[in-house]
Parts: sequence; C-alpha cells; structure tokens
Amino acid sequence: MSLTKHLVAAAMMAGLMTSVQAAEPLKIGLILPMSGPFAAYGKQIEHGAKLYLQQHNNTLGGRPVEVVLKNDDPGTSGEIDKRLAQDLVIRDKVDILAGFALTPSGLAVAPIATEAKKPMVIMNAATSIITTKSDNIVRVSMTLPQTTAPIATWAAKNGIKKVYMLVADYGPGYDAEAQFKKTFTAAGGEIIGDVRTPVKSPDLAPYLQKIKDAKPDAVFLFLPPGEQTIAFMKGFAERGLGQAGIKIIATGDLTDEDLLNAMGDNALGIITSFHYAEAHKSPENKAYVSAYYKAYPKDRPNFMSVGGYDGMYLIDAALKKTGGNADAAKFIDAAKGLKWVSPRGPVMIDPATRDIVQTLYIRKVEKVDGKLQNVEFDKIPDFKDPGKP
Repeated sequence: MSLTKHLVAAAMMAGLMTSVQAAEPLKIGLILPMSGPFAAYGKQIEHGAKLYLQQHNNTLGGRPVEVVLKNDDPGTSGEIDKRLAQDLVIRDKVDILAGFALTPSGLAVAPIATEAKKPMVIMNAATSIITTKSDNIVRVSMTLPQTTAPIATWAAKNGIKKVYMLVADYGPGYDAEAQFKKTFTAAGGEIIGDVRTPVKSPDLAPYLQKIKDAKPDAVFLFLPPGEQTIAFMKGFAERGLGQAGIKIIATGDLTDEDLLNAMGDNALGIITSFHYAEAHKSPENKAYVSAYYKAYPKDRPNFMSVGGYDGMYLIDAALKKTGGNADAAKFIDAAKGLKWVSPRGPVMIDPATRDIVQTLYIRKVEKVDGKLQNVEFDKIPDFKDPGKP
C-alpha cells in the first residue's frame, strides 16, 4: 500500500474513532445535597440541569448523557464529598464531575479532579478560592466577592454611613465579610460592628439585639439561604429593628425566590445585589421561566436552578468545540473564553481564572402582580470577581 493510501486509511480510522467516541454515552457525576438542611439547593440545581437536558434530547456535544446523581447530605462534610467523588471516578467511571452546592464540597473534590484528570463544573459553591485549587475546575455560578462588592458600593452612594455586619461562620461568609468591608470603607463608610454566626441552627436573638443597640444605618447580612434567613427576618421584624430605622442590605441569597414566599411582607424593601432574578427582563429569561414552571409547577426558578442549567450549557458548548472529547485539558481549554446569553444575561468564562464574568444587578423586593419579586433597578455589566487579578 502506498504512503498516500496509508495516510487516507489512518485519517478514516481517526474519523471513525472520533465518531465512536462522540456516540458513546457521556457520564456526568452530579454531587448535590438532595436531603438534609440544604436539600433545596440540590433540588434546584438538579431541576436546572435536567431542564437543559430535556430541551436538548438528553444529548451534550453530540453524546447521549447519563447522569449519576450522588447525595452529599448535609453538603458541608468534605469527607463525604471526597468519598462520593472517588466512587464516581473509580466505580462509575464518569467523564465529568459537576454540581457542588456548597464550598466544602468543591474544596474537597478539587484534588480528585486533578489526580483523576476530570473536568469539574461548579454550579453553585461560591468561595473565591475554589477555582485556584485545580486547573480542571470551571465555575458557572458566582463568587461571594463578585456579588458583594456592588451592594457595598451602592450603600455608600445612597446615604448609608454606618453598617453592622452579620455573616455565617464559613468560607462564603468570610468572603462576603472581607469584600463588603474593603469596598464600603474605601468608599468612606464605617463598620461599627461585626459578628459571625454558626452555620448550624444558631440562636439569632442575641445578635439581633446587639445590632439594635449599635444603631447602624443598615445591617449587611450573609446567611445560608433557608431556615436561618427566614428566622432572621422574623426576628428583625419582631424586635423592631426596621421601625428603628435600620435597613437590610445583602447579597441576593437572602431574598432567593425559593424563600420569598416564606419570608412574606417582611422582605419588602430589602436591597440586594445579585446575578439572577426570576423577574429579570429578557427574552431568554422569559423562555426559561416559562419552561421551568411547565416542568416544575410547584417551585420557583432561582439562581441555583440557573447554575444547573448554565452548567449543562457549558458542558454542551465545550464538547461541541472538542468534538465530544471530555479529556480534562481539552475540555477546560474549550471552556476558557466561552460566551453565551444565559437567562441571567450575557456571561463569559474568564480565560485566566476559569470563573464567570457577568452582569450584577441591584434589586429591591417589591410586589409584582401580588407576588414578591426581586426587581432590578441598576446594574454593573461585565463584572469579574474583584478578589482575583
């Protein structure tokens, strides 16, 4: 056989191998808290991921998808996450690791992504350092410094001079605390008190009294969405902090759509900064919200659901660029610089940090057609994590 024929045969074989690889099922290991205190996180992320797959015939990058879901209840135990990730890699032989609702989960699995050479897609966990722990990590959600800095800037420009900070005692809380203090004081504001609360079932009453006694213009708040935020809002109203003229400013986790109905009218007027709201006005979000309610009529779409949805979009788009190849180096290289229009607005994966660049919105809780919504009234486009170069 001539050299030319050898080359033609080799090219045909390479093409055949590529086609076979593309046709092989893509196995995604999804690690989420599906029970326990953070079950709502897992449910929403799974909802968003499943919705994207349903809309795309359960195919990503030309490959049929098999999702292997692992419950990491309570979501805060890195040892559990590490074990689950090892099982997914060794026993289930997944191609991609994804999910990660909370920071301890993302940090625990990062070394496994490196060692096993697997792409790792963060769909929520928001501590800034996570993407620095493995070159195989890409994040589609947010970081706490990214969602915190805009509300600090807004507060300083809108007559809030003195702030008391209350944050949860774990990674995202530290990020929010540090960024708010840095941005707010640089703009001339003063921090007159700060406290860190336990992540598990804290008694918030003593903290509320301290805040009331300190008489700040506002309290900056970061607590894990769920029971704690509802309890804080109830206590804030019962103890008359609002009547004393104290405002609440926060990252948008506080007024997450999953919680707004339970918070009730106590939430009215709260100002937050965040990257997604159900009420965001765009054709893409209108379509997303409509499809979400059709698929999950008992739930409201929120930022975690969009994290799951966009996580699947990123996997799809990266694999289309690699011809279906989920090799970590090729996948991450394809993910760098990706741009698309999400339900939240225009987004991009920063090639340098593998974190997301997106619009941050300033919002106020209002009633729209009798329903509590985060209504956007200002924005900062193309905003990067300010904690990274």
